[in-house]
Amino acid sequence: MKFSDGQWLTREEYSIINPVEVHDYVKRDDSLTLFAPPKPIVNRSGELDSPLIEVNLSSPIQDVIRVQVYHHKGVKRAGPHFSVAKDPDHSAIVSECENYLTFTSGKVSAKIHKENQWSLDFDYNGKRLTSSGFKGMGYVKEGNTNTYMKEELSLGVGEYVYGLGERFTSFVKNGQSVDIWNKDGGTSSEQTYKNIPFYITNKGYGVFINHPELVSLEVASEKVSKVQFSVEGEYLDYYLIGGESMKGVLENYTTLTGKPALPPAWSFGLWLTTSFTTNYDEQTVNSFIDGMAERDLPLHVFHFDCFWMKEFHWCNFEWDERVFPEPEAMLQRLKDKGLKICVWINPYIAQRSHLFDEAVEHGYLLKKENGDVWQWDLWQPGMGIVDFTNPDACRWYANKLERLVDMGVDSFKTDFGERIPTDVVYFDRSDPKKMHNYYSFIYNKVVFDVLEEKLGKGEAALFARSATAGGQQFPVHWGGDCTATYESMAESLRGGLSLGVSGFGFWSHDIGGFESNATADVYKRWIAFGLLSSHSRLHGNSSYRVPWLYDEEAVDVLRFFTKLKCSLMPYLFNQAVESATKGIPMMRPMVVEFSDDPTCETLERQYMLGDSLLVAPIFSEDGFVTYYLPAGETWTNFLTGETVAGGVWRKEKHEYQSIPLFVRSNTIIAIGANETKPDYEYASGVEFQVFELKDGNEISTQVCSLQGQRQVTLKASRNGNDMSFNLDGVSLDWSIKLRGYQAIENVVGGTAVTEDNGIRIIANQGETTLKVRR
Repeated sequence: MKFSDGQWLTREEYSIINPVEVHDYVKRDDSLTLFAPPKPIVNRSGELDSPLIEVNLSSPIQDVIRVQVYHHKGVKRAGPHFSVAKDPDHSAIVSECENYLTFTSGKVSAKIHKENQWSLDFDYNGKRLTSSGFKGMGYVKEGNTNTYMKEELSLGVGEYVYGLGERFTSFVKNGQSVDIWNKDGGTSSEQTYKNIPFYITNKGYGVFINHPELVSLEVASEKVSKVQFSVEGEYLDYYLIGGESMKGVLENYTTLTGKPALPPAWSFGLWLTTSFTTNYDEQTVNSFIDGMAERDLPLHVFHFDCFWMKEFHWCNFEWDERVFPEPEAMLQRLKDKGLKICVWINPYIAQRSHLFDEAVEHGYLLKKENGDVWQWDLWQPGMGIVDFTNPDACRWYANKLERLVDMGVDSFKTDFGERIPTDVVYFDRSDPKKMHNYYSFIYNKVVFDVLEEKLGKGEAALFARSATAGGQQFPVHWGGDCTATYESMAESLRGGLSLGVSGFGFWSHDIGGFESNATADVYKRWIAFGLLSSHSRLHGNSSYRVPWLYDEEAVDVLRFFTKLKCSLMPYLFNQAVESATKGIPMMRPMVVEFSDDPTCETLERQYMLGDSLLVAPIFSEDGFVTYYLPAGETWTNFLTGETVAGGVWRKEKHEYQSIPLFVRSNTIIAIGANETKPDYEYASGVEFQVFELKDGNEISTQVCSLQGQRQVTLKASRNGNDMSFNLDGVSLDWSIKLRGYQAIENVVGGTAVTEDNGIRIIANQGETTLKVRR
C-alpha cells in the first residue's frame, strides 16, 4: 500500500504520524520500551493533545529481535496468532551510554539514538544490516475511518530482497508491490496460493512480519531504497532475524515458526495421477500402472484426483460406486503392486453431499453474522466451508479421513484453502480477516495430524497447495495450476525458489504443466526438471500424463530420470534430513549456497539440489541452455564426467536425456544400489563418488537410514597424491569411485578397477588408503 506522493508529500487521503525522538524509555532485564512522540517535547505543554508511539524491543531466541509498535494499546487483538517459539534460557542485553541505547540478542543489536532524530539501527556482529529512520515507522489515518501501522526498513546499494512465499514474479522482489493475501490465481500472475510474510536479503538478515492478516509491502517500489510493510489497525509486530549467512537466517526463522517435517522416503519417488477432468475407472488406472511396469518405468505413488468422488458431492469422502464398486479391494490390489495411494480432498462440503446436513446440524461450517451457513456456488453448488476453529468439526473431518487411511490411503492432496471469505463468523470468534490466510495452516494441520496418528511419525506426507507462515511443518507443497509451456515451467521454478527461502523445505510442481496439453518437447524437458526436484508428480487437467501418449522417446526420458533420482536417494535423503533439521530448502537458490559470488544474486533459472548438485533446467525448444558455474569451485558434470573451472557462463545444447547437472568440488555423493524405488536400505551396496578432492582438504558425508538416523559416515582426506578414506558405521558392502582419476598406486584395504570417468575402489575394511594421479 502506497502512502506517499513522491519523496516529499503524503497522498491526500492519508495523514501520517511518525516518531521524531525518544522522549523516555524503560529498561527491563530482557526488554526495552521506547516512548516516541511525533514532535520534539520542548516544554511541559508539549505533551498535550499529542499522540505517542510506543516501541517495545524483546528477543525470543538468539540473533532475533522482536519489534512491537503501538499507537492505541487498548484495541482488542483477536486471534488467530502465529505460533512463535521462545527459548526460556535465552536473554537479551540492554546497555546504555551517553547518546545511545543498545538492545542485543546474540550477535544482533538494535541501536537507538537517545537525543537526536529518531533512528533504529540494526547490525550483526558490528556490521550494519538495516535501519528504521526519519519518516520510516508511522501511524497512518485514512480520513476518519481506516488506520494503519507501517514500517520502512532501509536497503543498501546492491541489496536484493527474496521470499514472501511462492511468488511467480521475478525471484528478486525489488520493485514489486506485494500483498500477503492467499488467492487461487494460477502461476501466471502476481497472485499466489502461499503468501508468507517473511523476506530475506543478500545482506544476511530476514524480516518476519508477525501478522496472519493482509500485509502490504512496497519492496523498493514506493521508495526505491526502502522495504515498506503495513497492516491495518493500531499495532505492528515484526522480527529482525540475523545469522552467519542466508542459511543461518533461514535456520533461525524456522526455529521461530517451525521446521519442515521430514517426508517419508517413498514420497520422493514418482507420483502418477488420473489427472483432473479425465474419465477413469479401475481398468483405466490399471492400464496406466501396468503400462508403466511393462515399459520398465518405476512408479511409486498413484493419486486419484477429484472424480474418485461423485460429481456435485465433493467432499463426501465416498468412492463413486459407479466406477469404483469395491474400493477397498481395489486399493489392496494396487498396494500389492508396491504402490502408495493418495486421494484428493478439500475443505469444502457441497450442498448435495450427504455430509452437508450433518455439518449444518452440528455447527461445523462457517456462518454469516445472522447465523446462516455461509454458502456460494463457486467450485461446488451451495458449498459450505468447514470451520476448523471448532474442535468438534476437526474431529468430525478427521474421522472421515481416518476411515480412508484404514481403507489403504497413504496420503492426501489437500487442495484449495485460499478462497476463504471474510464476511463470516468463526466458532472461536477469530478475526475473519486474520483467518483468511491462516485457514490454510489449520486445514493442513488437521490432515497431517491424521496421517501421523494413523501411520506413525515420519510417515505423513501431504500434497498441499495453500499455506501461510508455519505451514512448512506439513509438507509437501506443490506449485498449483501451471500451463504446459516453457514460460510456465520457468515461472513455476521461480515460485519454488521463492517458497524455499520462505522457510519451506520441500516443493513440487505438475510435470508437463496442468492447463492445456504440453508438446512432447516441453513434456520431456519438464520431466528432467521434475525428477530433479525434491518431489516429482505427473499431473494434468483434461488429459492423461503417461509418457507414451506423447512419443516413445518420452518413455525413455522418464525412465532415465526416474532411475537417476532413485539412485541418488542416499544423497537426496541425507539432504532432506538437513532440510528438516535446519529449515534450509532442498531446492535452493544459487545465492543461498554461494552468497559471496555476486553473479548468483539474481539467478532464477537454475538451482542447487541440496548443497552439492547444480541443476539448470532447459526452457527452450532448440535445446539450448545458458547457465552459470559459480567461482571458487571446480565443477564436474555428473552425467559426462567433464570438469570445468568455476566463474564461467556456459551455453550449450542438450538432448532430452541430458541436462546440466554438476557437482561442486570437495564433494562426496552417495549413490544407491537401487534404481527402481526411493525407499531402500541406502547403506547396502552404496557407492561413494568423490569429486575433485583438493589437496589438504578433509571432507565427509553421511548415509541416513529411512528414519533419518545417521547410519554410515565416510571421511575422505588428501595430502598431495595420497588419499585416505575411513568408513564409520555399518555397511554390508561399499565402494568408492574417484571421478576424474585414471591411475592409482599402493591401494591398502581394497582393490581397484579403472573405469570410464575414474577409478573404483572395492573396499573390504573400514579404512582404505591409496596414491592417485591424473
